[in-house]
Amino acid sequence: MTAAREVIVYADAEAVADATAARLLLSIGDTLAHRESVHVVVTGGTVGIATLAAAATSPLAKAIDWTDVHIWWGDERFVPVGHEDRNEGQAQAALLASLPLPEENIHRMGAPGQYATVEDAASAYANDYSDAGSPAFDVLMLGLGPDGHVASLFPGHPGFAASGAPTLAVHDSPKPPPTRVSLALETINGAREVWVIAAGAAKADVVARCLRGDADLPGAAVSGSDRTLWLIDAAAATSI
Repeated sequence: MTAAREVIVYADAEAVADATAARLLLSIGDTLAHRESVHVVVTGGTVGIATLAAAATSPLAKAIDWTDVHIWWGDERFVPVGHEDRNEGQAQAALLASLPLPEENIHRMGAPGQYATVEDAASAYANDYSDAGSPAFDVLMLGLGPDGHVASLFPGHPGFAASGAPTLAVHDSPKPPPTRVSLALETINGAREVWVIAAGAAKADVVARCLRGDADLPGAAVSGSDRTLWLIDAAAATSI
């Protein structure tokens, strides 16, 4: 079962980031009131990282017991640790370093030097996910590319339709760097809540196509079992 899409429009990209950060922290706190742990998938991109930075400075962050929060990624660029393109490094700087999160609760995707191949890194992340009990992510945040990609699932790319494993290795990505690890579409759609975050006039047409259910676009294929939120700014909403 999937949830119908809800679209919430904010004034601009900064408002999207601020509101999404507050929504995320409240969701984590509310979930911890009912369950022992929370599993959140964070995203990169300009607005995704701005959201994490806004969460870092929010007073709401101080009310959360972070020892019960697990952080995951929807995708990662298969480049060395410390490389500026890695999503986890940007997230570390924006938010994670400021939180009392146990390192074992931060589920980083592997890098060259740790794994011989991207397939090995994808397999290791699948094992990490399995060892954690294959959780249904409580909140899974995704950025949206101007081509309609989410995580590292690209239109017309073999990985988009792949299934059978929770993760996949991506080669020849249309967007550099070309080699990546991604959650599979089936894993993404197993999340309780999926939030797609987009801002800017350059995203307007693809946002509209996704919301109309364009089967060619990965962004149109993602949904949460309980809730599917599209958190966008006014510029990205002009073609809806």
